[in-house]
Amino acid sequence: MVRVGIVGATGYAGAELVRILSGHPQVELSILTSRQFAGVRFEQVYPALAGSVRLTCEELDVAKVCDLADIVFLALPHRLPMTLVPQFLERNLRVVDLSADFRFNDAAVYEAAYQPHTAKDLLAQAVYGLSEIYAEAIRTANLIGNPGCYPTSTLLPLIPLIRENLLNLDSLIVDSKSGVSGAGRSLAITSHYCEVNESFKAYKVANHRHNPEMNAVLSREAGHPVKLTFVPHLVPMSRGMLTTIYATPSGNLQEADIRNCLQSTYANHAFIRLCPDGRVPDTLHVKGTNYCDIGFRLDSKGNRLILVSVIDNLVKGAAGQAVQNMNIMLGLDETVGLNPVPYPL
Repeated sequence: MVRVGIVGATGYAGAELVRILSGHPQVELSILTSRQFAGVRFEQVYPALAGSVRLTCEELDVAKVCDLADIVFLALPHRLPMTLVPQFLERNLRVVDLSADFRFNDAAVYEAAYQPHTAKDLLAQAVYGLSEIYAEAIRTANLIGNPGCYPTSTLLPLIPLIRENLLNLDSLIVDSKSGVSGAGRSLAITSHYCEVNESFKAYKVANHRHNPEMNAVLSREAGHPVKLTFVPHLVPMSRGMLTTIYATPSGNLQEADIRNCLQSTYANHAFIRLCPDGRVPDTLHVKGTNYCDIGFRLDSKGNRLILVSVIDNLVKGAAGQAVQNMNIMLGLDETVGLNPVPYPL
């Protein structure tokens, strides 16, 4: 059994890690830390997991985590992981970081979107954890920068098409809708019930911190600078994400070309499901799962390819992909512990 620690276990992403890993057959949850709930049994914080998780949350003690764990997940706000990761790596722990601190190769790009980076020397060894795309690099990595939820839902449909030069990248538009859990568990007026109920709104238009993350990955894949237009929206549901991508085909593209490209890329990847011809995906069908469902239509009159993807923002967009990365790092089947049957409704 692999001993696993979770630092920041009581936020939404941390709790989702606890839920998934508590049922993982190759894992022993050995330590959970929480600044806010230190000394409190985890099942008191999240009663849904009563009987499944019997650990008590603890204050973070790096030395103790290193003694009790072989691999550690960091489910913390941006800025904090960069202070901890060097300590864990020095003690030979493998790290999966769910923050943005190690998603960028270029410190300047990170700093323009977030804050000064204090562990720049580790950026070169961090692997961007988009599981289906970078599995080979993930396999031997000691440090994973787990992708953001919006980038996951955007990059999975786009990267295969970019690699086959099927798109003109001068006018990419990405329109995403997320459930409120994407804002995290901390109190904020914008996520209060009365502020989000019966409300549907755009936020951080052309200024969201996931935009440079997507630009960086797409530019690396394309071999030249790519800048997309990104508009995120908040939807009054707890979890789920739907992303619509508007792209211009390069040349005389047919729907069969798109399908063949996506099918050949993801044929052996259990968590990518392509919708049948003419159907687009629904967030309801991926709730609580690690699936990314992808559909598309070619608007020949407007010369636009319209891609639609859905994920559960807390699973494939955070904790599920983090566990998938752990599985790859450990040489396990990447689906282990991640195969709940989806709810039909």
